[in-house]
Amino acid sequence: MPLDRPIRVLVAKVGLDGHDRGAKIIATALRDAGMEVIYTGLRQSPEMVVQAALQEDVDAIGISILSGAHMTIFPKVYQMMQEKGLTNTLLTGGGIIPDEDNAQLSALGIGTLFSPGANTADIAAYIKSWVAEHRK
Repeated sequence: MPLDRPIRVLVAKVGLDGHDRGAKIIATALRDAGMEVIYTGLRQSPEMVVQAALQEDVDAIGISILSGAHMTIFPKVYQMMQEKGLTNTLLTGGGIIPDEDNAQLSALGIGTLFSPGANTADIAAYIKSWVAEHRK
């Protein structure tokens, strides 16, 4: 079923992680795949990310994290999303995330998390597929 509007994705860097090259590459790849992308920039708090997602009416939030704080940040953002009613919004992302941590985050309801070097076409296809299935 064709979507009635372009997919909107918020790309965020949460916490003190100052490495944003990967996030910018993903943002560009998603734009090239026909999505509207909002990039929040560096050093965002979970609250800032969820508030921006609400304001921008996004279909997905992608968090890039290389600081090792993924087991704190992803659950915090996900919990806030649920509290604010963003239950049909994908939370995905990427970074250096060990397999066992990835499994725990997936069990909480967080979407696929991608490792550095992941194929950007695969990331775009995943987001498109998820949104097509879950958008109201």
